[in-house]
Amino acid sequence: MDRFGDLDVFARVAGTGSMSRAARELGLSPPVISKRIKRLEERLGTRLLQRTTRQIALTEAGRGFHERVLAILASVEEAEDWVSQRAALPRGPLRVSAPTTFGRLHVAPHLVRFLERYPEIALDLSLSDDFVDVIGGEFDVAIRIADLADTSLVARRLAPNHRVLCAAPAYLARNPAPATIADLARHRLLVHNADHWRLEGPEGPLAVPVRSVIATNSSEVIREAVIAGLGIALRSTWDVGPELRSGALTVVLPRYRAPRRVAIHAVYPSRRHLPQRTRVFIDFLTELYSPVPSWDRGLALPAG
Repeated sequence: MDRFGDLDVFARVAGTGSMSRAARELGLSPPVISKRIKRLEERLGTRLLQRTTRQIALTEAGRGFHERVLAILASVEEAEDWVSQRAALPRGPLRVSAPTTFGRLHVAPHLVRFLERYPEIALDLSLSDDFVDVIGGEFDVAIRIADLADTSLVARRLAPNHRVLCAAPAYLARNPAPATIADLARHRLLVHNADHWRLEGPEGPLAVPVRSVIATNSSEVIREAVIAGLGIALRSTWDVGPELRSGALTVVLPRYRAPRRVAIHAVYPSRRHLPQRTRVFIDFLTELYSPVPSWDRGLALPAG
């Protein structure tokens, strides 16, 4: 610590051009300042300052050393600021966007615990199935279920998004389960806003043309329809995990599933100057969903 203190003393003397002024700023006596500079020069084996009766000037070695010392001191100050910010209780407004159903099922029920932990945060949760403009909408963070390989935002993966083909036992009792992907063409399919299902199977990626037996702008309508036995749907386990565990739904064509690159992410504008309130919210979700999210527990699912 004395060595670090000597660097601070040197930087003050070099910056002020005066040992007496540096002494006043540091709350030390001029003789102590002189002794610290002398000790530093002896340890380095070179003269850093040229002293005259009227002024103090840096030597060539002193100028190069001064530049590097300032960088070291700035880094230490930045590190101390970072620690103090993390130690401070996060506070202020936090605007979050999430998909409607996911937000209702897997964010809203846990907010009481989050706000008990961080009572100074004022949370604004907006639910929408649109890909909101995070920056233009002034959101601090958005939860997105997508393949974000090309996003310009910072994305942190929170959990996998397992999507499986499933149907109710009542439907399968009337319609034998498909044995091949081509058999889907002979089944009632339940689809929300899509004309293809993009899947991965033994033969690799494929796009399966689909035509829904009902038209709706609501994913939740599709969920209720498949549980009621109307047909086969491609659903996320975070949406129908309880039904899969209870037997209310059965996986069909288990070797086929949605692409693994589609996952549940937290996205935000930048890693630099990330507000503490945003950081702790993302950390909270990571803790909540890891290592295996609650909706996947007890299900036989592939890794990823």
